[in-house]
Amino acid sequence: MKNLSKFTLIVLMFISLDSFSQESIIGEIKYSDLEKYIDLAVKNYPKVKITDVNVEKAKTDISMNAISYLDIFNASYFYRPNNKTAIDVINPYAVNGFQLSVNLNLGNFLQKPYAAKKAKADYKVAQLQAEDFRLTLATEVKKRYYAYIQQINQLKIYTQSVQDNQNVADNLKNKFEKGEVALDTYNQSRINLTIASTSKIQTEVNLLSAKDALEEIIGMKLSEVK
Repeated sequence: MKNLSKFTLIVLMFISLDSFSQESIIGEIKYSDLEKYIDLAVKNYPKVKITDVNVEKAKTDISMNAISYLDIFNASYFYRPNNKTAIDVINPYAVNGFQLSVNLNLGNFLQKPYAAKKAKADYKVAQLQAEDFRLTLATEVKKRYYAYIQQINQLKIYTQSVQDNQNVADNLKNKFEKGEVALDTYNQSRINLTIASTSKIQTEVNLLSAKDALEEIIGMKLSEVK
């Protein structure tokens, strides 16, 4: 009789937990909230800003490379006062007044098209990296949001489990005091209650961690999201 009571209690406990575990969380997902969280992450997450800065930097490099075409030319001038003799024995080609000369750096001139092509390629890479990071970020936000919803529902399960086990333990306590059930059966009910309570506490910690992780990536408290 003692073994039967103990077995019955354990079976009822697992049946109760299994019935809760079969509930789906899909209905708890609010996709409007999820879209808000993704938008906030794109707006507030520092690494997004870093990728945007890299894109802007690469775009600026294209403009700088276009202007740098002037670097291939070296200009200089020479001034000879008008009161000097135009014909100079040392330099018979010198004339009075200003003389302007322009030199072309052939090596730089040949490199410029390749430098321009590289600058455009770097800009495209920066754009693709920024786009790729946004997709990765959206996936990460979804993962953290789903984990948060999961822990909310997990907490509901263990809260109900604690209540059920508390009711069973109280009921068996009364029966034990009346001599209607064995000590082993009553002790098992207390053990089940302790297990359920411990699971509830751990789930509360997991929920707080999931909430913190979601708030960290969206850059604000969930209570502040409108």
